[in-house]
Amino acid sequence: MERCFEKISFEQFKKDIKDDLKLYEEYKLPIRKTKHSAGYDLLAIEDFEIAPGEIKKIPTGYKAKFPGDEMLMLVVRSSMGFKYNVRNTNQVGIIDSDFYNNPDNEGHFYVSLQNEGDKVYKVRKGESYSQGIFIKYLTCGDEGEGVRQGGLGSTNRKREK
Repeated sequence: MERCFEKISFEQFKKDIKDDLKLYEEYKLPIRKTKHSAGYDLLAIEDFEIAPGEIKKIPTGYKAKFPGDEMLMLVVRSSMGFKYNVRNTNQVGIIDSDFYNNPDNEGHFYVSLQNEGDKVYKVRKGESYSQGIFIKYLTCGDEGEGVRQGGLGSTNRKREK
């Protein structure tokens, strides 16, 4: 399986972001800025600001497809921490391969940022604000117990038998 980023469907975009076909068609998929960049920069769909002390949940408009022995790790860009003291609210986001095309939200992942600094953090449409890094991981040989039945937090939900 080849790993890739995809846009969520326009139907999901309307639910999660807004009913704006032009905006949907304009936003770009994540990119690596240099040949040796580990991270794919997530690009803002629209302008946003985060005031000091504020937390903002940012819809990416993306889903990611990748092999089952990998994860997508979401982390802030280095400069955000140094220059603005902005961080992921959960420090590191982990997207599992079975999050892709899940029944709740197609696999649309968000980034939640918190501004711990003393000035407003501003991001303009098309600018990068976070990054995703694909990483292989190892297991103890167990296969897990189930199949994902939804989106964020779904591995903690009770399953119907």
